[in-house]
Amino acid sequence: MLVSFDHENKKVRLVLSGEKVLETLQEKGERTNPNHPTLWRPEYGSYMIEGTPGQPYGGTMSEFNTVEANMRKRRKEATSILEENQALCTITSFPRLGCPGFTLPEVKPNPVEGGASKSLFFPDEAINKHPRFSTLTRNIRHRRGEKVVINVPIFKDKNTPSPFIETFPEDDEASRASKPDHIYMDAMGFGMGNCCLQVTFQACSISEARYLYDQLATICPIVMALSAASPFYRGYVSDIDCRWGVISASVDDRTREERGLEPLKNNNYRISKSRYDSIDSYLSKCGEKYNDIDLTIDKEIYEQLLQEGIDHLLAQHVAHLFIRDPLTLFEEKIHLDDANESDHFENIQSTNWQTMRFKPPPPNSDIGWRVEFRPMEVQLTDFENSAYVVFVVLLTRVILSYKLDFLIPLSK
Repeated sequence: MLVSFDHENKKVRLVLSGEKVLETLQEKGERTNPNHPTLWRPEYGSYMIEGTPGQPYGGTMSEFNTVEANMRKRRKEATSILEENQALCTITSFPRLGCPGFTLPEVKPNPVEGGASKSLFFPDEAINKHPRFSTLTRNIRHRRGEKVVINVPIFKDKNTPSPFIETFPEDDEASRASKPDHIYMDAMGFGMGNCCLQVTFQACSISEARYLYDQLATICPIVMALSAASPFYRGYVSDIDCRWGVISASVDDRTREERGLEPLKNNNYRISKSRYDSIDSYLSKCGEKYNDIDLTIDKEIYEQLLQEGIDHLLAQHVAHLFIRDPLTLFEEKIHLDDANESDHFENIQSTNWQTMRFKPPPPNSDIGWRVEFRPMEVQLTDFENSAYVVFVVLLTRVILSYKLDFLIPLSK
């Protein structure tokens, strides 16, 4: 996150210059040198940038010592082009996100139907200008049929009103959705405008990738709790310390029918979770007996995959992903050669945000089978972040070397 410090008035605000900073970083980096050691990509907030290593790390122990150095290099690169009194902060959630005047330049929310988020608190100007992000925001709201609803329990001490109640006389939707003793938020930006720490591993085979996917899935809630770093929302202290429930609610595009609030009429399925949540099935043979929760699938896709030789576990995983509708589709990407391009698959895959992601190789690529570990919250320092990354990598080595089994029933 890009932040500005006003020391005289003791204010810290988010700087809406992410696109400009990103353009400069890419121009000085990968566009000048394709082998540059850092890569920069846009993120949801116009105050955010995403940094990754320029090349995947190798598999030797000595490579572990380069993780922190690369993170430091990224921070130094980005910081070097910021203006005076600005800084790059690796924090999960900005404490005053959604408060009046939380951006620089200051922008007021304009909750009109024609906007992307229609939020009372989060202005559309705080969303990255790339059309993907505003389109995602608008389409989630339209598909759901109302604004997203996020209610986070407030932390109570002797000075907290009881009950803690917010009133929104100018917005009937907010008045109905907000709960007593909760911090109410109403936009995708309150979730996707947070930061996190994610790690992708390449496996030696599809079998190893499926095994790692399953074993790491049970580790996700533990590492999420260990790294928890986000107790503040909309300027209040909450009674939670982790972003996951907030971000899950912020992209919940399920209709009232899909949430079980109305009889199924226009939709095909009851869907028990947001599309940002924990995994719903194990993929390896050893995990099959622990798949003890009902899995909603697209039966037509499931049968098609079985007919093409895909096994039951992987077929049901993909068929479960495809119960979701696409959230964005660019006109030039409609007619593709699916034998050589995977954009249609990735359109669904990349908007199923689960604790683990199983990543098949892209067509016509030397990239192998990968799994992505997604639950970690980002920490303040490069030392802490690199420690979490290396810990998870070492954990995968131990799991593979000793063939450990951490599986428990998914219902648990």
